[in-house]
Amino acid sequence: MIKQFTYDEAVDYLYDSPRFTKKNTPQDTKAFLKKLENPDRKLRIIHVAGTNGKGSVSAAMSQILQTAGYKTALFTSPHLVDIRERYLIDGEMISKEDFLEAFQQIYNLIGEEKDNYHPTFFEYIFFIGMIVFTKYPTDFCILETGLGGRLDATNSVYKKEISVITRIGLDHTEYLGDTLEKIAGEKAGIIKENTPTVYLHTTNTVDDVFDKECEKKGSQPVRVDESITGQIEIKKNSIDFSVSTEYYGNVNLCVPTKALYQVENISLAVTAINVLNKVCPLNLTKDDIQKAIKNFKWAGRMEEVAPQIFVDGAHNPDGIRAFLESVAADSYQKRTLLFSVVSDKNHLEMIKMIAESHLFEKIAVVKLNSHRALDEKEISKEFNDNKLEVEIFDDVKTAFMTLKGARCPDEYIYIAGSLYLVGEIKELIWND
Repeated sequence: MIKQFTYDEAVDYLYDSPRFTKKNTPQDTKAFLKKLENPDRKLRIIHVAGTNGKGSVSAAMSQILQTAGYKTALFTSPHLVDIRERYLIDGEMISKEDFLEAFQQIYNLIGEEKDNYHPTFFEYIFFIGMIVFTKYPTDFCILETGLGGRLDATNSVYKKEISVITRIGLDHTEYLGDTLEKIAGEKAGIIKENTPTVYLHTTNTVDDVFDKECEKKGSQPVRVDESITGQIEIKKNSIDFSVSTEYYGNVNLCVPTKALYQVENISLAVTAINVLNKVCPLNLTKDDIQKAIKNFKWAGRMEEVAPQIFVDGAHNPDGIRAFLESVAADSYQKRTLLFSVVSDKNHLEMIKMIAESHLFEKIAVVKLNSHRALDEKEISKEFNDNKLEVEIFDDVKTAFMTLKGARCPDEYIYIAGSLYLVGEIKELIWND
């Protein structure tokens, strides 16, 4: 008899599934998708890959389309607190009932498999999204890749309206390659035959990888760089800038964030919407874009979670670079950083960059509640090797409450280094 799960049991089952594995091939994923009766073929898919900025770009596109009256499904990863954050329909998480129903449908089908196929964690949550998103018909489905692109579960979909590639950086090098060009080659795997590709300029050699793959696939490439962005004006809690587009002309925008890196992410998102409008003409105005960006928020990206306390999901050297640029642009001199990191990231480079920035008056470190966490004493030693003294905490709650309680009126606290850290902070605040 096949087990019937509760919601909590289903979530626990998924967390016990393998996270990083190459045992299933793209053919395996496509075959199982077919057994689910190809739900992807009922969706108009926008596919997003890249190292940093995928979630922000995906969310910005979803916000623009929603503002224009289109119903959107959004699949992103990772989540910060609740696994259902990965599935948004018009900005709202799916219900526990819908999640469980899709989970059980997949589990029942796995039990019938004769070839011992079992989806990985990411494959399973992708399949759940495909089932739920077709239960509630949407105009567009925006899919963010998990790891890579070419071999990613989301790349098993049959058809895409457009492909979008964000900034490329060195991350997951053990799986994707140890150079920007090798990583770009994996991300370029989402480029589809005769489907437009919009990508963000990283380096000329990375651009060459995308252009060559587009030529090979008959895909029209659209490159986005700083030349399309007008003068940037940084205000207290927002950034004003403009984006030059082919269809809408110059679009003046105000995004409610301190994160400078969102300028390039939103420029990419707006350009992608412009290209989408060519593929399937939209009833979407310049005013829709402006209104959407004015209301745009994406959790964990320079997010103010308490007065003068910001969390940022920077978790690799390129993310830390972007984070430090945003911090440097603020007008406050008294800054504290709470930092943690997982052991398989390039923490030596991240810590060196933080030390060389000289942006923080005080630095505190803490160990994450994760089997991948780097020990807080090792983090402290790496800061010490860079001539910085740090305060060590045993757990995130103690660190957060202590720093928050001791904060001076003119002090800003930044929390960065890992999305796990952001998630733990967000959960503390949710449960407060």
